[in-house]
Amino acid sequence: MFLLFVPLLALPFASSSYISKEDNLAKQADCPRTSIEEFHECLREIYDTYPWDRRVTDSDDRVVTSSTCRLGEFYASSDFVYECAFGRRGSKKLRSVGCRFHGDFGDIAMKIGETVREGAVSWRCQKNSLFGLGGEPVGAVPKWYRDITVFLGRRVDPRSVVNFFFLKSSQNSTNKKGRCTTMAQSWDDYLAYQEKVDGIQFTWNILPHSRDDAIKIPVPIGVFYQPLKERPLDQPQQPVLNYEPVLCQKKTCKAVLNPLCFVDYQGKSWKCNICQQRNMFPPHYAVIAEDRRPPELYPQFATIEYTLRNPKADILAPIFVFVLDTCVPEDELKALKESIQTAGAKEVRREQMENKLRESIGKPAGIGPQGPIAMLRASTMSNGASAGVKVSNKFLQPVSECEETLLGRLEDLQPDHWDFERGKRPLRCTGAAVTVAVALLEVSFPNTGARIMTFLGGACTYGPGAVIDNELKNPIRSWHSIREDDVPYMHKATKFYDALADRAAKNGHTIDVYSGALDQTGLYEMRSCFTKSGGHVVMTDSFKSSLFKQSYQRVFEKDSAGNLKMGFNATMEVKVGAGLKIRGLLGCCANGGAKTSAVSDKELGIGGTCQWKFCSLTPRATVACLFEVTAQSGAPIAQGSQAVIQFVTQYQGSDGTRRMRVTTTSRPWADMATQKPSITMGFDQDAAAVLMARLASWRATNEAETPEAVRWLDRSLVKVISKFAEYHKGDPMSLRLSDKFNLFPQFMFHLRRSQFLRVFNSSPDETVFYRHVLNKECVMNSTTMIQPVLYSYSFQGEPEPALLDTSSIVPDKILLMDDFFHVLIYHGQTIDAWKKMKYHEDPKYISFKQLLEAPVQDSQNILAERFPVPRYIVTEYEGSQARFLLSKVNPSLTHNNPYYAEGGAPVFTDDVSLQVFMEHLKKLAVSADD
Repeated sequence: MFLLFVPLLALPFASSSYISKEDNLAKQADCPRTSIEEFHECLREIYDTYPWDRRVTDSDDRVVTSSTCRLGEFYASSDFVYECAFGRRGSKKLRSVGCRFHGDFGDIAMKIGETVREGAVSWRCQKNSLFGLGGEPVGAVPKWYRDITVFLGRRVDPRSVVNFFFLKSSQNSTNKKGRCTTMAQSWDDYLAYQEKVDGIQFTWNILPHSRDDAIKIPVPIGVFYQPLKERPLDQPQQPVLNYEPVLCQKKTCKAVLNPLCFVDYQGKSWKCNICQQRNMFPPHYAVIAEDRRPPELYPQFATIEYTLRNPKADILAPIFVFVLDTCVPEDELKALKESIQTAGAKEVRREQMENKLRESIGKPAGIGPQGPIAMLRASTMSNGASAGVKVSNKFLQPVSECEETLLGRLEDLQPDHWDFERGKRPLRCTGAAVTVAVALLEVSFPNTGARIMTFLGGACTYGPGAVIDNELKNPIRSWHSIREDDVPYMHKATKFYDALADRAAKNGHTIDVYSGALDQTGLYEMRSCFTKSGGHVVMTDSFKSSLFKQSYQRVFEKDSAGNLKMGFNATMEVKVGAGLKIRGLLGCCANGGAKTSAVSDKELGIGGTCQWKFCSLTPRATVACLFEVTAQSGAPIAQGSQAVIQFVTQYQGSDGTRRMRVTTTSRPWADMATQKPSITMGFDQDAAAVLMARLASWRATNEAETPEAVRWLDRSLVKVISKFAEYHKGDPMSLRLSDKFNLFPQFMFHLRRSQFLRVFNSSPDETVFYRHVLNKECVMNSTTMIQPVLYSYSFQGEPEPALLDTSSIVPDKILLMDDFFHVLIYHGQTIDAWKKMKYHEDPKYISFKQLLEAPVQDSQNILAERFPVPRYIVTEYEGSQARFLLSKVNPSLTHNNPYYAEGGAPVFTDDVSLQVFMEHLKKLAVSADD
């Protein structure tokens, strides 16, 4: 390696002292490398004779001075980085804050005082110079340089480096335009930035470089990804690109051009970082250069979106089909109709359907021997068009053409008039109704974005998909009856809905289920309908509740352009570079059936493919992709290479256009034998806890809810602590965990007690609902589900986080607990007594009134941004609803604990506390075999 000083600007200017880029590089290449002294002397002679360009410019190559610069923004010359700041007398000045290092890896931004190394030469950034140091580097090599810039493997645009990777030592600040001027300050900041902007979060951010080492790690290598993640407003916004993406020409690859590719601007070619194929740019890219690059090559746009143009395809707005349960009381149906009127609906009675079929087919009314699906298909095809092409459909029309009729029909809708005897359930044919909706879309608009929104007021009791008979004396199945296999309807109904889900997923149609009943409605049997199609599930006691009304309204949220925040009929393909294979995916989707050599034989989750079908996507939707390291110990991955992963998502936008969103990321490899501390520092305990929760839920669902899932979780936890903790063999008191692992055991403790694995006191429908939401939400929300957040309010100061422990339940404090599904306010014994005495209504006790109002305001902020809307609970000491809080806190004080009188409220439970759990964990970890 040798040092290359590359000018920032490629365009020459009128100056006799300017030296061209080519001449400068040629002269520097001739400098001797025998010693650092000779090399420096040669460089000084070149600089004295041929001074380089020292103009300070902005990102548009315009020269700036102290008077023309903008406060808080960065600028660069060929060798230094400047910030526009206030001088001593209030005037602006260009303050030197860093250096520009021009090396073999590209142009790097450095803070003053930092050191980097290239080859045998180390360089330290000083205020007015880049000082060369012989031999080993002085000080630590900056993590951002080692982990971010080096692995890019290409020459980085200096202006992008300044605006994106530059390390600013001062606090976060924002300029007048609202643009954040503080960039990634460390490797951890870069990871947080990627999570915030691109929706990427790894369980291990530094990967073991051999298969044997990866197998020994109990927590799998996984990546959480949000395909439709919204870019934060404080980040540079990149509009959707209205041209086709550039693809790798290798037939088995077809990866998309991205910022991590090596680009030869002079030769107009690029090297695919997935398969290493060299590709030529298309003709319309002939004008690109290092200072004129397309948006997809800027490092700040690791996620880029394209609009795909297909002149043969019609642009269709998304389709909504509403399936309403009319076997409900009149007040329930009235509330449901009021909610649906916000979106529009179409209800088709049997007589109307027969009339339409008669008109279209020209035959007498009746279903006939061919069945309803064949007749619907004939009705659609009678216009002379093939399936999938936009036709004049008699069952589905634009809202603008039939809105008046829609609202009128909806208003006329009445409860089911069929009487049912006392002691019996109404005859509800949910399975048949959903089948008609699926068939209607299947023959009218296959492979087109659509939603079937199903509203259930009870369980299906008649026809296909029945989960219980109509005798009230026969209760619907429970976990106990499932374990005893005393479920005469469950297996047949589950098989029916599985087949229905496959049909819907094949055509890109989503099935949503909104349950509004006190009893179970059959979600357990219907789970594949909304799991495979990525549909919403909202579970409430009544359609009259604000929980249902607000959740339903948020389904139709719109972005700033007025489009629904939905993606339809999507497919996501994962491409990996050398060293990785795809094991599977955990999320709400269906298998896409595309298998390549990058697919592992060891499936986990929805595996055996590199492509998955998502009938519906929202900005909140998060998937977990699992990977396997393939390199053998005898042939490890080359030093300095990176594990590259690319997510390619094609979907139909709510405006009808077809889009492609591409996100590319990478992580470094490390040798477990020599670089174990590096792998340890790359552990993300939040992501790991959520991945283990998804895996445990998946195992429990596929293993008939046996305790084996919890046993697997316990074994994995012991292995993790035994491998990465510091301890003396056989001495539990010596065990110490690093900051990267110290929260992981308590996550697992609360996960074992959570509603995802503990089905006691939960119905099968409730468990399915909880697991479905877990498989759709991001890491941060999922950790809240696993370990709820608790805040304490008192007269002593501002609200503060409190331990999720019984010791936090004290008489003179108010607690606010958020477990994602519930937002609960708990008044201590003293607070509750004062409230009952109405002190808050007395003007003399205004502070008490403010104390009562503070958690209410904070809870409203939580409720306003969440979907589904959580259940809002206000309770007090010994209140019936306090059980929601007591079931979540760590039972350090129980009725059997002699120390409960020291403070806090005892919990009546036989569960072990976190303290006892940790003691046993330590004993097992220090005695475990390597």
